[in-house]
Amino acid sequence: MHHWVQASSSDFSGTPPQPRSGHTAVNVGKSMVVVFGGLVDKKFLNDITVYDIENKLWFEPECTGSESEEGQVGPTPRAFHVAITIDCNMFIFGGRSGGKRLGDFWVLDTDIWQWSELTSFGDLPTPRDFAAAAAIGNQKIVLCGGWDGKKWLSDVYVMDTMSLEWMELSVLGSLPPPRCGHTATMVEKRLLVFGGRGGGGPIMGDLWALKGLIDEERETPGWTQLKLPGQAPSSRCGHTVTSGGHYLLLFGGHGTGGWLSRYDVYYNDTIILDRVTAQWKRLPISNEPPPPRAYHTMTCIGARHLLIGGFDGKLTFGDLWWLVPEDDPIANRSSVPQVKNPPEIKESERELDKERGQEGFSIVDLQKKMGISVSSGLRFQIPEESEDQELVELGSRLIEGDVVDDRVFMIEMAAQALRQHWKESTPITLQLKELGSLLRDYQRLVTRKHIAQNSLTSTDFGLPGTKTFTFYHIKSSSELRINDIPKLLEEYKTLLI
Repeated sequence: MHHWVQASSSDFSGTPPQPRSGHTAVNVGKSMVVVFGGLVDKKFLNDITVYDIENKLWFEPECTGSESEEGQVGPTPRAFHVAITIDCNMFIFGGRSGGKRLGDFWVLDTDIWQWSELTSFGDLPTPRDFAAAAAIGNQKIVLCGGWDGKKWLSDVYVMDTMSLEWMELSVLGSLPPPRCGHTATMVEKRLLVFGGRGGGGPIMGDLWALKGLIDEERETPGWTQLKLPGQAPSSRCGHTVTSGGHYLLLFGGHGTGGWLSRYDVYYNDTIILDRVTAQWKRLPISNEPPPPRAYHTMTCIGARHLLIGGFDGKLTFGDLWWLVPEDDPIANRSSVPQVKNPPEIKESERELDKERGQEGFSIVDLQKKMGISVSSGLRFQIPEESEDQELVELGSRLIEGDVVDDRVFMIEMAAQALRQHWKESTPITLQLKELGSLLRDYQRLVTRKHIAQNSLTSTDFGLPGTKTFTFYHIKSSSELRINDIPKLLEEYKTLLI
């Protein structure tokens, strides 16, 4: 059993990375995690933020060395690049800056924090973003796929960090469809590639293994598609795959849902590929996971995994989360962020919060901010989608014809389909039988909007003073009046933006 725990200021000192997506975060041995680049609010970044694992300290090193075209030390700002570490060196290739795909190659020596540009060494891969790469042992790097601005790629390059030479791998036989936004992970002698977005735009959920990367094995390079038993992940791109001992851990990503019209779906599920039994499994999680996202990073630190940033189609995240085993000292800490300057809570209310569980405080605080008396019996539990039978049934009717074996994914699709339906509804077309589900989903989304933020203010949440969310306190749709329905629908739609 694992637990998600949102990182708090007591976990480390220094300043963690600012919100971002499309960045990289790599381990340097067991001593550091180095975060580079990314994108936030259409601004591309090239900052370096380092987590000193032993001292539990975030810091920004003063780097020296080669200058980029813009006269700054180190690479130009970018996102969706690849970063791989070999010993103390972090190698960076490609990425995107604005609408331009990059093809430059850099190395950062983390012993002395010195950048060197290596672009002039040999024949480099063509400029690209959304490629995937992995270290082969302690000397070579393999890079595959990506998007060059015109087409998806399926080529494979190997770079020797001793000679700094790139070589395109000649692969015989069947090839995986070209793709970008996939992951590439070395497992012993094979490179495993999963998912991505490919030719024509479909999101893929296939798994391929590439042999022939280890010189000593003298194998002819070749791809094999693997179809493993178990609960395989749904098709996605922008996910992460992290090595964790005898298993690979997949988290998050971006896919599509819908039946006639397609729409974006972001994931927050955690799936493992067990290397011993060679099958997919859902990782047992005891509590609510972080908000769904893609283009985040997951880094292994001992028995913990650290999640940084990401994007959900609307928000760029700045939160940090730990995924920890149940025997970890922080495992039972609430995963709900504490609001700044929280209101004083009476002891009797604290006891009620303990009974409510991890989201109790957050909902109570939200109710207090809206002037709802928490002792008046309005302390209602808002069910998750999977527990909201009415929502699942209504949504399932909208996706009839889609064959879905995975119940969790089916519920996700049903909820997304119903939200799209309500987004397109008017007070005239909305049916009375939908009101109960709509009200609960409205309250669910309001609550999550609050939980996803580290603070709650009337200006960004529309609470006292603006009264944007008028119906949060309504216990049942029977309390609504007919002339409330246009307002409820209008407010609900703002939560979907």
